[in-house]
Amino acid sequence: MDAGWQVEQWFHEYEKDITNYLVYYTGSKDVEDLVQETFLKAFQSFVRFKFESNPKTWLISIARNTAIDFYRKRSILHNLKEKLLRQTSEKELTITEEIVIQKDESARLLESIHTLKNNYRDVVLLRGIADLSAEETAQVLGWTDNKVHVTFHRAVKKLNSLLKEDEQIDPSFR
Repeated sequence: MDAGWQVEQWFHEYEKDITNYLVYYTGSKDVEDLVQETFLKAFQSFVRFKFESNPKTWLISIARNTAIDFYRKRSILHNLKEKLLRQTSEKELTITEEIVIQKDESARLLESIHTLKNNYRDVVLLRGIADLSAEETAQVLGWTDNKVHVTFHRAVKKLNSLLKEDEQIDPSFR
């Protein structure tokens, strides 16, 4: 099978999924380079792909590792806060109150997700954001299905707890 043709087909089929995953994983909408790097790495390592697993799962594994490598030395949370503040100041006069509230809630959710320990954050992003099954998540992380279920349950519980704490600190949070 021609690697170039196959990876191109996967690009057309999964590019949006990979982009969405990377946006949530990194906290940045500027992920084009990471998406391109993901598919380049997929092309380069195509010979190692076993058609026993879902290509989307394999590509998300590559995207995750690419993002980890790229952002290892950066503070994702710092970049996210900076970007949100910049966006707010640029559009301050034209944004409606509803959009501000929505942006604030999304920022708080992202901030809360990024305060979770790495295992919790990974499983929340893969299960909740990338919408992978427990089995696919297990493949990406190299875990058992049971570990995915247990960790996801604990992560969601912790995330809810963090968001409730945030509500108590700031009563304007809805």
